[in-house]
Amino acid sequence: MSNMFYFLAATAAPVGMTEEQAMTISSVLMMAVVLVIFYFMIIRPQNKKEKEQKKMRENIQIGDEVTTIGGIVGIIVRKGDDTVVIETGGDRSKIRVKTWAISENLTKHDEEAELGKKK
Repeated sequence: MSNMFYFLAATAAPVGMTEEQAMTISSVLMMAVVLVIFYFMIIRPQNKKEKEQKKMRENIQIGDEVTTIGGIVGIIVRKGDDTVVIETGGDRSKIRVKTWAISENLTKHDEEAELGKKK
């Protein structure tokens, strides 16, 4: 496949450009194409996912059922600036965790509110 780029660069080269210069230009163009593909396949989706996670963490409310990164499931009973207290299990154990450690909000009211706004 790289031979195709070298051929295209060599045939499209202006008069007076050597084959070595054409190969250098085609190498730079190939690297640029790879970087663009890398951006759209990896970086952009990751940034989108991080924004969604941040929005979810900002919108959690007292009474929401959440799952932490460690797999602990509980209901939020108190919310601070950067920590939340969740109540787990039947014996009402309370655990204080950092907000960034919440991986999922299991309560459906956020989705219903968004659907209501779109209608």
